[in-house]
Amino acid sequence: MADAAPAVLITGATSGLGRYLARQLAGSGWQVLAHGRDPARVADFTAELGGGARGYVADLASLGGVRELAALVRAEVPRLDVLVNNAGIGFGAPGEGRQVSADGHELRFAVNYLAPALLARLLVPLLTASVPSRIVNVGSLGQVPFDPADAEFEAGYNGVDAYRRSKLALAAFTFDLAGELAPARSR
Repeated sequence: MADAAPAVLITGATSGLGRYLARQLAGSGWQVLAHGRDPARVADFTAELGGGARGYVADLASLGGVRELAALVRAEVPRLDVLVNNAGIGFGAPGEGRQVSADGHELRFAVNYLAPALLARLLVPLLTASVPSRIVNVGSLGQVPFDPADAEFEAGYNGVDAYRRSKLALAAFTFDLAGELAPARSR
C-alpha cells in the first residue's frame, strides 16, 4: 500500500502567498487543507485544487474560530505534516484608528500573533504524531519592539507599528516553540 500524501494546512490560502503555495503543493501531490474566511472563496479554491483538497472556513479574528478550526482539522485528518500560519492583516488605512477583534484584542495582534500561536498550540499533538513535521510562521522584516505592558497597543496607536509589533511577537513565539519542540523533532 502506498504511503498517504503528506498533508499541509495553509491559513489564508485563498489569496496571495497562501494561494500560490497551495497550488504548488497540490500540484506536487500534497493533500492541501486550505483555510480562508469566505465560504464561497474557500469552496471555489478547493474545487480548483482538486486532488482531495479540503476547505476550512474560520475567522482568525476570533479565538473561538481558531479553536473550531483546530478541532475540525484534528477530527478530519489522521496526520498533519506542515502547518503554514500565513493568514494575516496588514497596516490598515493610513490614520485608521485602533480596531479590535471579536474577543476585544487589538486586531493585528489577534490575527497576526494570537491566532497562529493558538492554532499551533492546538495542533502540536497532531504535528508531533506526524514527525518529521513542521510549523511555518510567515513573518515580516518590518518588526518593532513593544512594551509588554501595552501589548494591546492602547497608547499612541498606529496600524503600521501594530502590524510590526504583532510580527515581532510571532517571531519570538516561533523561537520559543522551536526550542520547546526540539526533543520531538529528534524522534
